[in-house]
Amino acid sequence: MHKGKLDYKTAGVDIQAADEAVRHIAELARKTHTPGVLGAIGHFGAFFELNLTDYQEPVLVTSVDGVGTKIKIACAMGRYRGIGRDLVNHCVNDILCCGADPLYFLDYLALGRMDGKAVAELATGLVEACQENRCALIGGETAEMPDIYHPGEFDIAGTIVGIVEKSRIIDGTRICKGDVLIGVASSGLHTNGFTLARRIVEMSLDSGYHKYYDELSATIGEALLAEHKSYFRIVGALKQEVEIHGIAHITGGGLIGNIRRIVPPGLDIKIDWQSWQRPCIFSILQKLGNIEESEMRRVFNLGVGMVFVIPQNTAQQVLDRIHAMDEKAFIIGEIVH
Repeated sequence: MHKGKLDYKTAGVDIQAADEAVRHIAELARKTHTPGVLGAIGHFGAFFELNLTDYQEPVLVTSVDGVGTKIKIACAMGRYRGIGRDLVNHCVNDILCCGADPLYFLDYLALGRMDGKAVAELATGLVEACQENRCALIGGETAEMPDIYHPGEFDIAGTIVGIVEKSRIIDGTRICKGDVLIGVASSGLHTNGFTLARRIVEMSLDSGYHKYYDELSATIGEALLAEHKSYFRIVGALKQEVEIHGIAHITGGGLIGNIRRIVPPGLDIKIDWQSWQRPCIFSILQKLGNIEESEMRRVFNLGVGMVFVIPQNTAQQVLDRIHAMDEKAFIIGEIVH
């Protein structure tokens, strides 16, 4: 029998701290609200009124994802804001591949102990990214679970809902032989391959998250935490101006695995691996871990965060448009039988 009185806080869950965190998130989330949002965060469900004026056959597109073990590096470095941005941008990129425009976003945060600093930074990152992607943060869940997560540990996931006209869905069905693959630069690892990257750094006798590399102009920890880039502006511009046969977000599985997800049966991809310059974070990881080239290609994006599959005759137009937005892009291959 337990001596003395037990309560929820003694057991490890601080309801008051959780309530304060939710109130703070709700205040920040109001900055993201668009005309479709009805009410504020706090009800049992979130309400969003669809404006279908510009749609003949509207289709909702939904995706859910997390940021993987990049969280472990954020905790080691005490930097959380970027994780919130990573989560939103990752989810936005996924539905952009379908031709959809983001409508609203919800997050799920689970942690071992309510940490006001970490929650505030995560929420700030979520809100900033939602604003930049014109997406409303309309709800979520914050769960304190000391029996699942140790103090200082957490996990976060997000769900996004977007909308697209049925006739304008981009699903790869129009991809044909001779189409060109245009890769747009990533900012680094984005949110994939971190279990391997962490092992490389943590097992290396020559490195550590706080080791500075001249070629990175940063510590390796800072380079690994580079923000998962959003391609919202680029996709928005291109789909209004050129014919896009397919879009692939380069996440787990690397270039080949993700592009093949949208290529129709009977076709394949041919990649020229020398057609772009990889960010040096990848060469550092490869050298530190003595990683085979085939494994690097299978696990990491290697500097390409999104790939557009387009007709060959529009390749230069697409490159010029992306470069005009101060983004790096390159022809990385083609569609073959």
